[in-house]
Amino acid sequence: MTEDLKQVADLITANTIFCTKEVLTSDETARYLGISKSYLYKLTMGQKIPHYKPMGKMCYFNRQELETWLQNNRVATADELSQKAQCYCMKGGAK
Repeated sequence: MTEDLKQVADLITANTIFCTKEVLTSDETARYLGISKSYLYKLTMGQKIPHYKPMGKMCYFNRQELETWLQNNRVATADELSQKAQCYCMKGGAK
């Protein structure tokens, strides 16, 4: 019973640290984004995701920058596109 409580406490501590860290490792970032590490490496190699390499080898990621990156390229809803189309048609199309 005591060992189970210790494991639960350790898990809570690890999750708390993970949720409050500003700089994440590659493993943490992949878990945070819900992607595989290999896909994360593909994104970093293609310079498609913001990252840091302070010693030239290990990659680190800023949580705030990741959240901003995730919110790039928003896809409009069908209602928003319909509304844009209506406005475009009401103005007489491209002039």
